[in-house]
Amino acid sequence: MKVIICGAGQVGWQIARHLSGERNDVTVVDSNPDLVRRATDTLDVQGIAGFASYPDVLEKAGARDADMVIAATYSDEVNMVTCQVAHSVFAVPRKIARLRAQSYLTAIYSDLYRREHLPIDVVISPEREVAEAALQRLSAPAAFDTETFLDGSAHLLGLSIDEDCPVVNTPLRQLTDLFSTLRSVVVGVRRDGTLFAPEAGDQLFVGDSCYVMVHQDDVRRTLEIFGKSVRKQERVVIVGGGNVGLAVARQLEQRRDRIRAKVIERDRKNAERAADALERTIVLHGDGLDAALLSEAGVERADAVLCVTDDDKTNMLAAVRAKAAGCPMAIALVNDPTLVELMEPLGIDAYINPRATTVSSILRHIRHGRVRSVYSIGDAEAEVIEAEVLSTSSIAGARIRDIDFPEGVLVGAVRKGGKVVKLTGSLQVDAGDQIVIFALAKDVPEVERLLQVSIDFF
Repeated sequence: MKVIICGAGQVGWQIARHLSGERNDVTVVDSNPDLVRRATDTLDVQGIAGFASYPDVLEKAGARDADMVIAATYSDEVNMVTCQVAHSVFAVPRKIARLRAQSYLTAIYSDLYRREHLPIDVVISPEREVAEAALQRLSAPAAFDTETFLDGSAHLLGLSIDEDCPVVNTPLRQLTDLFSTLRSVVVGVRRDGTLFAPEAGDQLFVGDSCYVMVHQDDVRRTLEIFGKSVRKQERVVIVGGGNVGLAVARQLEQRRDRIRAKVIERDRKNAERAADALERTIVLHGDGLDAALLSEAGVERADAVLCVTDDDKTNMLAAVRAKAAGCPMAIALVNDPTLVELMEPLGIDAYINPRATTVSSILRHIRHGRVRSVYSIGDAEAEVIEAEVLSTSSIAGARIRDIDFPEGVLVGAVRKGGKVVKLTGSLQVDAGDQIVIFALAKDVPEVERLLQVSIDFF
């Protein structure tokens, strides 16, 4: 497949890395020559320096025979015009655009999009993706990371291993013996900064972080087995009343299980906008780092604090201050992946990486064939892929223990006939089954080959 990626920032670079690694013909376009050079030096891609919305630049990038254009520059206007030019001038079959401004999104999701005035096949809103990720974090407060698969039937939980974890120093194979009916699998472990797929004889140690794939009905039991308390969220303080904070507060107001939220916003205009848009949520104007204001918002009585301003350091410091005040759960929005290693020392329970959520969303729409979902873990260190097993796939008809997966790959869940079944080595994977696979980044191309889906994008 021939793909043109417009924008060579973190999101564009990660998408280019994924697609070029799967032997696609990828061209990266950016107005910054240094970013283009970084992409061409580190990835197997072609690069064009220039404005992506210019027809001559798109033509140099090969738009006349391109299968897809992904517009992920920092400018909404450039992204929209790029898709328009790709459609009107070059008839590119599929266009994906990243848009941030709420005004554009409101129009596109209503009249413009329905009337097909704007030729964008898929609109990716980072703010909406991040808001959804924040709500998922709040729904599983004991986990530092969470995602759902198989239409919500399976949950991926990121869990920190503490001293009071009952299964510390226990070989993973013994978990099956100890909890024979438990439908959960440890698919990934991070130890001393390195992420790996564990073997049956591996143990979990204090300080590890692990990723567990769990049947939806066994989430509470799994959390208890890993020593995590399960408590209902009733009060939430949101630091940051911009697009993300406002979207989260709106969703919380609409939920059946009433969650009382308070929003702290430093910018007066944003605070007034949030106050006008929200019906039952108190909005406080001020600095989220102000201890007195946090106390006024009742952070010491809150079940969680969600820090989602547009500044990483503010989010991290506000989370630390809230924890110091007695809040049991702190979630911080962090754009810079190099800051993630500071989360645990600072006592921050969970984080949201906007770039990772955006990359996962774009990949989900790119791999539209038999791949149903893709979730990127960490700084694109691994992927969790949900796909339908084709009859032509080499894994169809094979037992899990007999599938020649790379060392960095583990099966997390299998759904047969609409039912998620317990994983065993003797379980046979058949055509038509849905399978969820954890794969380190270097092993993703091999997983795609085994599933035989890499050529079936749309």
